[in-house]
Amino acid sequence: MAQPLFESSLTSLPLINRGKVRDIYAVGDDKMLIVTTDRLSAFDVILPDPIPGKGEVLTRLANFWFAKLAHIVPNQLTGIDPESVVKPEEREQVRGRAIVVRRLKPLPIEAVVRGYLIGSGWKDYQKTGKVCGIALPAGLRMAEKLPQPLFTPSTKAELGQHDENIDFATVEKTLGAALAAQVREVALRLYTEAAEYAATRGIIIADTKFEFGLDEQGKLYLIDEVLTPDSSRFWPADSYRVGTSPASFDKQFVRDYLETLDWNKQAPGPRLPAEIIEKTAAKYREALERLTR
Repeated sequence: MAQPLFESSLTSLPLINRGKVRDIYAVGDDKMLIVTTDRLSAFDVILPDPIPGKGEVLTRLANFWFAKLAHIVPNQLTGIDPESVVKPEEREQVRGRAIVVRRLKPLPIEAVVRGYLIGSGWKDYQKTGKVCGIALPAGLRMAEKLPQPLFTPSTKAELGQHDENIDFATVEKTLGAALAAQVREVALRLYTEAAEYAATRGIIIADTKFEFGLDEQGKLYLIDEVLTPDSSRFWPADSYRVGTSPASFDKQFVRDYLETLDWNKQAPGPRLPAEIIEKTAAKYREALERLTR
């Protein structure tokens, strides 16, 4: 396995932005190179230790889903080889972990879809009987499958800030009624089809978030990443039990460890023990292998 990449250092392209996990560079005026590093964020804080191989796993899995779901909505991919847009000596930094995408205008919301009652949705339900303003039947338990998947959008926070759940009326005000309805319909279709497929591979997709962008003609595209362990909760179906927080293929494993520490969830993040790093890397690899084998 190649050395972990905590941060890319390309000089052949202008840097646009470094996010929690991805470094984004300009490729001309109309395309971008997205490099998925091995950084890991938890509680919106970037942790100091990379997870070896994580960026490659996320890239391979996202590309798998982009191809599988392309009949529902077009996506950002251009098909251009990332190694062709950087200097020869920089190819190792992008190999297997980068994509060249269309430059689109991102929508200012995250399109979250929940199929199960967990996380902030469970906390919301316990307090109000609702999730993001959507009323649910009484008596549901933690991790229970919802009567139908819910579109529960959130704001898109700046680095280090927390996303805030919003109701659909706020999405309509932000995007306009027609685009809001389209985003909701597409997000629910993407989740439903992906969840049905994942079930055949022994994985429950409890929830996920999608991001969308528009081209100059206002056409909707799926952007960023899609249905990876960083943007979704993946549960092994064989150990799933209603009423308990299920084991997870995603970074929930790291979150659970961090919850045992005396840490205020502010930067800087704590160092991770070697065992946690290795187990997390194995979780990511297993999710990829199960879904794409």
